[in-house]
Amino acid sequence: MHVLGFYGFIRTMHKKKYDTLRKNHAPRKRHNRHKIQEIAMTASADKSLDAVFKKIGAPEKKLFVPDPFQIQAVEAIRESDCLVTAPTGSGKTWIAEQAIKEHLEQGHRIWYATPLKALTNSIHFEFSRIFGQGNVGILTGDIKDNGDAPIIVGTTEILRNQLYDAMHTGQDLECHFVILDEAHYLGDLERGVVWEEIIIYLPRRIPILMLSATIGNPHHLAGWLESIRKQKCTIIQETKRPVPLVPIFFHPSGRLLPLLKTQSPTKKDPLHKSVIEYLKNRQAPVLARPGRLPQFSEILKILKEFDLLPAIFFLKSRADCDQAVRLCTPEIIKTDPLRRQRLADRIEELVSRVPHLARHSQRRLLESTGAGSHHSGQLPAWKVVVETLMAEGLLDAMFATSTVAAGVNFPARSVVVLNSDRFNGTEFLSLTPSEFQQMTGRAGRRGKDKIGFAVMMPGKFMDLKHVAQMVSASPLDVKSQIRINFSMVLNLLLSHHPDQIRTLLDHSFASHMLHMGKRGKYARQAFGMDLEHLWHDFTDHLSFLKLQGFVTREGRLTKDGIWASNLRLDAPLMVAHCLREKLLPDRDPMLLAAIMASFVNEREFDDEAGARRLLPKRLTRQFLNLRKGLKPFALKLLKKEFDAPNLYIQPAAAVFSWAGEEPWEDLAARSGFAEGDLARLIMRTAENLRQLTGLTQAFPRIASTAGEAIELIL
Repeated sequence: MHVLGFYGFIRTMHKKKYDTLRKNHAPRKRHNRHKIQEIAMTASADKSLDAVFKKIGAPEKKLFVPDPFQIQAVEAIRESDCLVTAPTGSGKTWIAEQAIKEHLEQGHRIWYATPLKALTNSIHFEFSRIFGQGNVGILTGDIKDNGDAPIIVGTTEILRNQLYDAMHTGQDLECHFVILDEAHYLGDLERGVVWEEIIIYLPRRIPILMLSATIGNPHHLAGWLESIRKQKCTIIQETKRPVPLVPIFFHPSGRLLPLLKTQSPTKKDPLHKSVIEYLKNRQAPVLARPGRLPQFSEILKILKEFDLLPAIFFLKSRADCDQAVRLCTPEIIKTDPLRRQRLADRIEELVSRVPHLARHSQRRLLESTGAGSHHSGQLPAWKVVVETLMAEGLLDAMFATSTVAAGVNFPARSVVVLNSDRFNGTEFLSLTPSEFQQMTGRAGRRGKDKIGFAVMMPGKFMDLKHVAQMVSASPLDVKSQIRINFSMVLNLLLSHHPDQIRTLLDHSFASHMLHMGKRGKYARQAFGMDLEHLWHDFTDHLSFLKLQGFVTREGRLTKDGIWASNLRLDAPLMVAHCLREKLLPDRDPMLLAAIMASFVNEREFDDEAGARRLLPKRLTRQFLNLRKGLKPFALKLLKKEFDAPNLYIQPAAAVFSWAGEEPWEDLAARSGFAEGDLARLIMRTAENLRQLTGLTQAFPRIASTAGEAIELIL
């Protein structure tokens, strides 16, 4: 019996495609017929760097004095909306803290929204320390604690959903001040629509403070806010880094060279002459042979020699991060027995309450080398251990994927970049100025460093000319990413007639962008000269909802449409159809958790290979019935060019086993999931099950079983 991916669309060539894309995106260079050379490294540096290295050290400790831009921002937010753009590490969060204090004194409630759960957790921890645990609550998809606190820290999706609810009930949002951190996410392809919705729906009486390090068009963004909120939006810009950044080149011989010819390089010829000589040399040595990683132990010794540690190394994959730690040796940390003992004691303290972490496969490496790996494939709790050690200065190195660059604060003296591109899940793209600046923004710790370093490593996928230009490039413009989806349409129809929704769309950033002259070309192509593309997309969604009985001819939600609007999921109509057709197990919490895992899964699988494994018959039967029952509806979606995601049985099998109390170590080893991916699958499954628990009137049995399923998997 085959348990193939949904409607047979199984893509098994993903790894091959990744490798082909990676090969094709390598910077072009002249063919080298000579033998590839790896040479022994010896620490040395160009004389021109002597003056720079003399500046290394901790600044003199003194009482904190806010910068002028920080004071200006605090004053501005008292009178208007405010958009603050300033380099990473310059103290934007301090502005938020001061504004929060003033609102607390007035008995106000504050919402602090972030795009990332990791950043939400970090801000929650810090605010609890500053304002007291009782005053701070947290709301993410999988954590809800102290939700009535005067300060709520949460993800943007939760805030958007609260605005949906407020519009539906006619009640005003119980909030007096909103902070949108990492505001450049407004231009994020996947998440930007949520940010745009928040700004459109937020009542004008609630002031907004937006914080970002990388917005290239703040005046356009502020102009949009002023046009729809009918009040001033003050722009506070700071371009000076609090800790100066020096870009350097790591020659494979171990010699450190200036990367740039001047501090303000030209686009035509930005590189230092020594770097150009290296690039022109057909017999130039390399750091590592193709397919291998450099000897990071030797690299760390050289960085240590020039006092450039701790360092964050940005690598292209999770596997590279884990392998990099194994290439480190204990030599550096052995030279400081006191720190080594402090490191061991702190690790023991951090993992003592979690037996699984105490046995973590990387614990020995972490203790013996003073280097840690950090990526999304790891358990969140283990990442917290590595983050804490790095923040406390107990590690020499962190090997991370580029995702660590966004938002969460892991400062280091140096950042080491090995590739000038990154994989976005579909293709390899050169680093943008914003991405590069987010990465190098980790170099140099305010209050702990006088100077920070961005170290560029040569390699097959490093375009040194490109990164040289990124050093001084301006951040990219933030562009509207608004798009229509079924969840948005259903929720807006709770409180608006279709004609009123057209007015809401006219308030979008996309609409504002249409009138930006040459800069508006993108918006006119994407959304139409008068948003006609966007409006047609809305009417297409509306028409489908009418055909399927979720909306009346007059544009009002039916009973099914009302309860379906509560399904704020990735595939709300697919799940809604399952509920209407009784395709979900309403008496078996293990099976319900498993089936919902198929809907939240983000990976592709070869279910034909999975079918050869021994799977529980009741799971296989339920999954096949689900697939059979969903297929006609999925084909209707596809015919209208809407998404209908593939469903795979392997994530369902993993959650089924976890709900059945299979030990974590056994499940992680057998399922093929990285621990972090497995944890994320379970947490997102619980998040989606929680949506079902709200259907107490329409589907009381499903709502009750969903609650039991959450208990089983959490």
